[in-house]
Amino acid sequence: MSPRIKIEPDDDAEQLRRKWDERHADRERPVEPALVLTQYLHLLPRTGAALDAACGVGGNALKLAELGLRVSAWDLSPVAIERVATQAAERGLVIDARVRDIQAEPPPAESFDVLCVTHFLDRGLAPTLAAALRPGGLLLYQTFSREVVSDRGPSNPQFRLAPNELLRLFPGLTVRAYRDEGRAGDTGRGIRDIAMLVAQRPVD
Repeated sequence: MSPRIKIEPDDDAEQLRRKWDERHADRERPVEPALVLTQYLHLLPRTGAALDAACGVGGNALKLAELGLRVSAWDLSPVAIERVATQAAERGLVIDARVRDIQAEPPPAESFDVLCVTHFLDRGLAPTLAAALRPGGLLLYQTFSREVVSDRGPSNPQFRLAPNELLRLFPGLTVRAYRDEGRAGDTGRGIRDIAMLVAQRPVD
Protein backbone atom coordinates (compact mmCIF):
# COMPACT_ATOMS: atom_id res chain seq x y z
CA MET A 1 0.00 0.00 0.00
CA SER A 2 1.41 3.39 -0.91
CA PRO A 3 1.08 6.37 1.44
CA ARG A 4 -2.18 8.26 0.86
CA ILE A 5 -1.25 11.66 2.22
CA LYS A 6 1.84 13.65 1.40
CA ILE A 7 2.77 16.63 3.54
CA GLU A 8 5.27 19.19 2.35
CA PRO A 9 7.64 19.28 5.33
CA ASP A 10 9.70 22.09 6.75
CA ASP A 11 13.40 21.48 7.42
CA ASP A 12 12.87 20.28 11.01
CA ALA A 13 10.08 17.92 10.03
CA GLU A 14 12.11 16.52 7.15
CA GLN A 15 15.09 15.89 9.42
CA LEU A 16 12.83 14.12 11.92
CA ARG A 17 11.27 12.08 9.14
CA ARG A 18 14.66 10.92 7.89
CA LYS A 19 15.65 9.92 11.41
CA TRP A 20 12.58 7.73 11.85
CA ASP A 21 12.80 6.36 8.31
CA GLU A 22 16.27 5.07 9.13
CA ARG A 23 15.13 3.54 12.40
CA HIS A 24 12.03 1.88 10.95
CA ALA A 25 14.02 0.46 8.03
CA ASP A 26 15.53 -2.03 10.49
CA ARG A 27 13.53 -5.15 9.61
CA GLU A 28 14.82 -6.89 12.72
CA ARG A 29 12.88 -4.56 15.03
CA PRO A 30 9.90 -6.47 16.43
CA VAL A 31 6.36 -5.39 15.61
CA GLU A 32 4.63 -5.67 18.97
CA PRO A 33 1.81 -3.81 20.73
CA ALA A 34 2.63 -1.56 23.65
CA LEU A 35 2.28 -2.76 27.21
CA VAL A 36 -0.51 -0.26 27.91
CA LEU A 37 -2.56 -1.99 25.22
CA THR A 38 -1.83 -5.61 26.11
CA GLN A 39 -2.37 -4.98 29.84
CA TYR A 40 -5.76 -3.35 29.36
CA LEU A 41 -7.38 -5.13 26.42
CA HIS A 42 -10.37 -5.86 28.63
CA LEU A 43 -11.24 -2.15 28.79
CA LEU A 44 -11.58 -1.74 25.01
CA PRO A 45 -14.92 -1.55 23.23
CA ARG A 46 -15.85 -4.42 20.92
CA THR A 47 -16.57 -2.11 17.98
CA GLY A 48 -15.67 1.38 16.83
CA ALA A 49 -12.95 3.43 15.20
CA ALA A 50 -9.40 3.36 16.58
CA LEU A 51 -6.31 5.44 15.83
CA ASP A 52 -2.71 4.38 16.41
CA ALA A 53 -1.15 7.86 16.44
CA ALA A 54 2.55 8.25 15.62
CA CYS A 55 2.25 4.52 15.05
CA GLY A 56 5.81 3.56 14.11
CA VAL A 57 5.74 0.05 12.68
CA GLY A 58 2.18 -0.41 13.88
CA GLY A 59 2.19 -2.92 16.70
CA ASN A 60 -0.82 -1.26 18.30
CA ALA A 61 -2.67 -0.89 15.00
CA LEU A 62 -2.25 -4.56 14.16
CA LYS A 63 -3.51 -5.66 17.56
CA LEU A 64 -6.51 -3.34 17.40
CA ALA A 65 -7.39 -4.62 13.94
CA GLU A 66 -7.16 -8.21 15.19
CA LEU A 67 -9.78 -7.27 17.79
CA GLY A 68 -12.18 -6.16 15.08
CA LEU A 69 -11.94 -2.39 15.39
CA ARG A 70 -11.79 -0.09 12.34
CA VAL A 71 -8.19 1.03 12.56
CA SER A 72 -6.27 4.01 11.23
CA ALA A 73 -2.49 4.20 11.62
CA TRP A 74 -0.67 7.51 11.14
CA ASP A 75 3.04 8.27 11.14
CA LEU A 76 5.27 10.87 9.51
CA SER A 77 7.62 8.14 8.28
CA PRO A 78 6.75 6.59 4.89
CA VAL A 79 9.02 3.66 5.76
CA ALA A 80 7.00 2.97 8.89
CA ILE A 81 3.69 3.18 7.04
CA GLU A 82 4.94 0.82 4.35
CA ARG A 83 5.82 -1.71 7.06
CA VAL A 84 2.40 -1.33 8.69
CA ALA A 85 0.65 -1.90 5.36
CA THR A 86 2.82 -4.92 4.58
CA GLN A 87 2.24 -6.51 7.98
CA ALA A 88 -1.51 -5.91 7.72
CA ALA A 89 -1.66 -7.53 4.29
CA GLU A 90 0.34 -10.53 5.46
CA ARG A 91 -2.06 -11.05 8.38
CA GLY A 92 -5.22 -10.45 6.36
CA LEU A 93 -6.10 -7.30 8.32
CA VAL A 94 -7.61 -4.03 7.12
CA ILE A 95 -5.78 -0.92 8.35
CA ASP A 96 -6.02 2.57 6.90
CA ALA A 97 -2.28 3.34 7.06
CA ARG A 98 -1.34 6.89 6.12
CA VAL A 99 1.68 9.16 6.12
CA ARG A 100 0.41 11.89 8.43
CA ASP A 101 2.20 14.02 11.00
CA ILE A 102 -0.21 14.41 13.91
CA GLN A 103 1.55 17.57 15.05
CA ALA A 104 0.89 19.25 11.71
CA GLU A 105 -2.46 17.56 11.09
CA PRO A 106 -4.00 16.27 14.33
CA PRO A 107 -7.19 14.20 14.45
CA PRO A 108 -10.47 16.13 14.31
CA ALA A 109 -12.79 16.38 17.30
CA GLU A 110 -14.88 13.36 18.27
CA SER A 111 -13.45 11.15 15.54
CA PHE A 112 -12.27 8.02 17.41
CA ASP A 113 -13.53 5.57 20.02
CA VAL A 114 -9.99 4.42 20.86
CA LEU A 115 -6.80 6.46 20.61
CA CYS A 116 -3.37 4.88 21.23
CA VAL A 117 -0.27 7.02 21.71
CA THR A 118 3.03 5.38 22.61
CA HIS A 119 6.54 6.78 22.88
CA PHE A 120 5.47 10.17 21.57
CA LEU A 121 5.19 13.35 23.63
CA ASP A 122 3.87 16.74 22.53
CA ARG A 123 2.38 18.38 25.59
CA GLY A 124 0.67 21.10 23.57
CA LEU A 125 -1.23 18.48 21.61
CA ALA A 126 -2.82 16.85 24.67
CA PRO A 127 -6.09 18.88 24.63
CA THR A 128 -6.57 18.11 20.93
CA LEU A 129 -6.02 14.40 21.51
CA ALA A 130 -8.55 14.38 24.34
CA ALA A 131 -11.04 16.21 22.13
CA ALA A 132 -10.54 13.64 19.35
CA LEU A 133 -12.26 11.02 21.53
CA ARG A 134 -15.94 10.43 21.09
CA PRO A 135 -18.04 10.37 24.29
CA GLY A 136 -17.09 7.19 26.11
CA GLY A 137 -13.90 6.87 24.04
CA LEU A 138 -10.67 5.53 25.52
CA LEU A 139 -7.18 7.03 25.45
CA LEU A 140 -4.28 4.60 25.94
CA TYR A 141 -1.03 6.49 26.45
CA GLN A 142 2.46 5.19 27.22
CA THR A 143 5.82 6.88 27.08
CA PHE A 144 9.09 7.24 28.94
CA SER A 145 9.32 8.79 32.40
CA ARG A 146 12.09 10.82 34.04
CA GLU A 147 12.38 8.60 37.11
CA VAL A 148 14.36 5.86 35.40
CA VAL A 149 16.24 2.76 36.47
CA SER A 150 17.92 2.06 33.10
CA ASP A 151 19.18 3.92 30.04
CA ARG A 152 16.13 3.13 27.89
CA GLY A 153 14.53 5.98 25.99
CA PRO A 154 15.51 9.54 25.06
CA SER A 155 18.36 11.33 26.82
CA ASN A 156 16.59 14.72 26.71
CA PRO A 157 14.31 15.05 29.77
CA GLN A 158 11.93 17.24 27.74
CA PHE A 159 10.87 14.09 25.94
CA ARG A 160 10.16 12.30 29.22
CA LEU A 161 7.26 12.60 31.62
CA ALA A 162 7.56 14.10 35.08
CA PRO A 163 5.92 12.13 37.90
CA ASN A 164 2.12 12.10 37.49
CA GLU A 165 2.39 14.35 34.43
CA LEU A 166 0.07 12.21 32.30
CA LEU A 167 -2.68 12.81 34.83
CA ARG A 168 -2.17 16.56 34.55
CA LEU A 169 -2.08 16.52 30.75
CA PHE A 170 -5.55 14.97 30.49
CA PRO A 171 -7.56 16.46 33.38
CA GLY A 172 -10.94 16.21 31.66
CA LEU A 173 -10.80 12.45 31.21
CA THR A 174 -11.80 9.80 33.74
CA VAL A 175 -8.82 7.69 34.78
CA ARG A 176 -9.44 3.97 34.35
CA ALA A 177 -5.86 2.78 34.89
CA TYR A 178 -2.54 4.45 35.66
CA ARG A 179 0.97 3.19 36.38
CA ASP A 180 4.03 5.28 37.13
CA GLU A 181 6.23 3.33 39.53
CA GLY A 182 9.33 5.48 39.33
CA ARG A 183 12.13 4.25 41.58
CA ALA A 184 9.94 3.10 44.47
CA GLY A 185 10.69 -0.18 46.21
CA ASP A 186 12.47 -3.04 44.45
CA THR A 187 13.43 -1.50 41.11
CA GLY A 188 14.28 -4.92 39.72
CA ARG A 189 10.57 -5.72 39.64
CA GLY A 190 7.47 -4.08 38.23
CA ILE A 191 7.06 -1.75 35.26
CA ARG A 192 9.86 0.80 35.22
CA ASP A 193 11.08 3.68 33.02
CA ILE A 194 7.61 4.35 31.59
CA ALA A 195 4.25 5.78 32.62
CA MET A 196 0.95 4.42 31.33
CA LEU A 197 -2.54 5.90 31.34
CA VAL A 198 -5.90 4.57 30.26
CA ALA A 199 -8.52 7.30 30.48
CA GLN A 200 -12.08 7.69 29.21
CA ARG A 201 -13.97 10.68 27.91
CA PRO A 202 -17.13 11.12 29.96
CA VAL A 203 -20.44 10.47 28.25
CA ASP A 204 -22.34 13.73 28.12
